[in-house]
Amino acid sequence: MTAPAGQRKGAGHEGHGMRPLKALLPLDEALSLCLAAATPIERRETVGLPDALHRVVAEDVRAPIDVPPADRAAMDGYAVRAQDVARAGKTSPAAVRVQESVHAGEVPRKRAGKGLGTQIATGAPMPAGADAVVMVEDTEREKDMVRVFRPVRPRENVSARGSDIRKGSLVLAAGERLTPAKVGALAAIGRDSVRVYARPRVALLGTGDEVVPPGTRLGPGQVYDINSYTMAGAVREAGGEPVPRGRVGDRLEDLRAALEAAAKEDVVVFSGGSSVGERDLILDVLRSAGELLFHGVAIKPGRPTILGHVAGTPVLGMPGNPTSCLSNCYVLLAPMLRRMARLPAPTGRVLEVPLAERLSSPLGRAEVHTVRLVDGRAVPAFKESGAITSMAHADGYIEIPADVGAVEKGERVRVTLF
Repeated sequence: MTAPAGQRKGAGHEGHGMRPLKALLPLDEALSLCLAAATPIERRETVGLPDALHRVVAEDVRAPIDVPPADRAAMDGYAVRAQDVARAGKTSPAAVRVQESVHAGEVPRKRAGKGLGTQIATGAPMPAGADAVVMVEDTEREKDMVRVFRPVRPRENVSARGSDIRKGSLVLAAGERLTPAKVGALAAIGRDSVRVYARPRVALLGTGDEVVPPGTRLGPGQVYDINSYTMAGAVREAGGEPVPRGRVGDRLEDLRAALEAAAKEDVVVFSGGSSVGERDLILDVLRSAGELLFHGVAIKPGRPTILGHVAGTPVLGMPGNPTSCLSNCYVLLAPMLRRMARLPAPTGRVLEVPLAERLSSPLGRAEVHTVRLVDGRAVPAFKESGAITSMAHADGYIEIPADVGAVEKGERVRVTLF
């Protein structure tokens, strides 16, 4: 977080005077540069099934067995030969003698012959000779004799061997994201682990001598660190692994050393230090240690955003104001990380609803405006860039294009949900 200029003077700090942002990069161009810098991760690792959810498979997985491994009952009832009950009816039931009972996990010992059946539980293997299951609801039993009141066709109420997964078939292809059902498919073929692509590691650095960790006492001019926690959450949501590297003071040599050390990760993200104040030094550090790609985006909030790279590692400099920082995490950082993590674009997160009140927007700059959903309408929630409740009390955000000066009350808007 960047403190007011009046609090940022003193010995031991480097400054170059105020440097106003000049030409602002359109948001779509900034996002294109961010995505171009986001190379998909090639590293792979093996994880156990309990940790596999939402990971991206890094290998083709083929089935070593049939699933189910044998014909099995799909209903509780009696395994029979379909031909023995083909003429069964409510007034003329067929008679079947029960020779054994088989529960799930047990193996039938007797073969089903003419007029002979097996009491069977759902999931239990079918006895040899039986080709159908009569549901228990369609029978009446007296001792070892069962009257069957409804005919069944061959294979009725039977799950055939390999009907779910055939031995040798492709269960999962490299690049698929693991859902709960796909984790279940791995378990079904006996896999207890899977090879996945590593998550992109994101070094998170905060700047500003005025920023202190929560849990400590605030001194004069100090504020609590918000961005380290919001950025870490946004990184996790986008499929990345946050690597907190603490706070760096407003000194050029300290920032450069911290940046060079952090550049071993896949992405580096600074919060604070990207603006135009005399101690907002990320710009100078990037120019001296790497390459600057842009400084300043035509977006509100989040205008003073920086992108560059050091030794091939993308570096994002986010504004220090909490809402600006987190907003740009959603708009710029998250798409980068999803591409690096090989994750598809999120779906089902956009609602179209009427706007509850008129919103004006500066022409020439795209605006990301947070909203709450109340009674099926989008109610503006944005307060100011420094107010974290602009995000915390919102359900999502709308994007107002740079060439739109206002959105009228009642106009339908697209809300991207957090």
